[in-house]
Amino acid sequence: MSWRPQYRSSKFRNVYGKVASREHCFDGIPITKNVHDNHFCAVNARFLAIVTESAGGGSFLVIPLEQTGRIEPNYPKVCGHQGNVLDIKWNPFIENIIASCSEDTSVRIWEIPEGGLKRNMTEAVLELYGHSRRVGLVEWHPTTNNILFSAGYDYKVLIWNLDIGEPVKMIDCHTDVILCMSFNTDGSLLATTCKDKKLRVVEPRSGRVLQEASCKNHRVNRVVFLGSTKRLLTTGVSRWNTRQIALWDQEDLSMPLIEEEIDGLSGLLFPFYDADTHMLYLAGKGDGNIRYYEIGSEKPYLSYLMEFRSPAPQKGLGVMPKHGLDVSACEVFRFYKLVTLKGLIEPISMIVPRRSETYQEDIYPMTPGTEPALTPDEWLSGVNRDPILMSLKEGYKKTSKIVFKAPAREKKSVVVNGIDLLENVPPRTENELLRMFFRQQDEIRRLKDELSQKDIRIRQLQLELKNLRNSPKNN
Repeated sequence: MSWRPQYRSSKFRNVYGKVASREHCFDGIPITKNVHDNHFCAVNARFLAIVTESAGGGSFLVIPLEQTGRIEPNYPKVCGHQGNVLDIKWNPFIENIIASCSEDTSVRIWEIPEGGLKRNMTEAVLELYGHSRRVGLVEWHPTTNNILFSAGYDYKVLIWNLDIGEPVKMIDCHTDVILCMSFNTDGSLLATTCKDKKLRVVEPRSGRVLQEASCKNHRVNRVVFLGSTKRLLTTGVSRWNTRQIALWDQEDLSMPLIEEEIDGLSGLLFPFYDADTHMLYLAGKGDGNIRYYEIGSEKPYLSYLMEFRSPAPQKGLGVMPKHGLDVSACEVFRFYKLVTLKGLIEPISMIVPRRSETYQEDIYPMTPGTEPALTPDEWLSGVNRDPILMSLKEGYKKTSKIVFKAPAREKKSVVVNGIDLLENVPPRTENELLRMFFRQQDEIRRLKDELSQKDIRIRQLQLELKNLRNSPKNN
């Protein structure tokens, strides 16, 4: 079991979580009450973005990291979507560009001004229409600039080239809603989990499924590539409805390498992997704790380290990129925890305790930086390249000089692989049919109430007319 102490030599065995003081938190934020299984939060070295509760559309806040404390109720929002915002992700190479997707079937690209928003932003620099249903996930390619992946409730994954503002590829191998997407280190492989209980490893440019696992004992929810180890880790539910994790060989998904039960709680388990320290963090939706493990190359592969505990349940967690960490404090990971009940965003730093205040090279190896390794055309032509690495000792304050230029385009039919995506609508999901049914039932009830009110009014008028005719004055 994961709670059983294992005594082994590791430089990370004493890692502990440190919660920021109240004045360094973000308070007074109306965090969305949407039950979609996403984090609703995205962080980079300059900004914190949070999806908020709003009426008449979807919106999210973008707050400069240094602007901590209480956020005013009328703080400017990004509010151009016509439906609830379901996912947001910062561009890894341009720090003021953020992608969002929504129930209104669109994906939008926003350019945040220097210093943050001064007024509500309603105009996106790019609006992407290609899905015929709501869009639940967006992911940026890890090594290529301006390549964005989006997964919708039409069971399709679209690959967008933002240089031209069009979808250039479509992955159409799923038979139900896509729950999670994860890239390997160079972005040549895409792993997905799906509501059809299957784990897939896909070659994204061709859409070809390289490996597929039909998980009977382990119902998968989330997946993450474990760096360059050629392994995958999934979180899910066992046949006894206990939460569990499973480790897979990406080249053979016939059987998991290991399966380990975590606990009997019901909240979704979110996995986070740090390839630099080989540490895995597990955080449950609705839990207050975060477990962390060390991943090894030999059995037992997974070694339990410790657990961060907190009484406040988390709705989601944002993760700071490596170049935004405080290396002087030996910080190796930082979460931004969404506490819905308090309207609070709470930074949690994972720290390796060291006596020396000098730069610790053993816990900060060269890490993927803010420069893309490929252009969209290079990647689409079949080139793979590892991320361009940077040292956190000198380079962590450098900012990317890349500027996003939105292409001029008109709304029209979207044809990928010879299929017009906006015309070729898949069958509705069971949840969508149920929502339509209940909506129609509510409309029928409303119309019946209106009719009964009109019947009562007609009877009242008839009675008044009868009384008027029978009155002595008329006689």
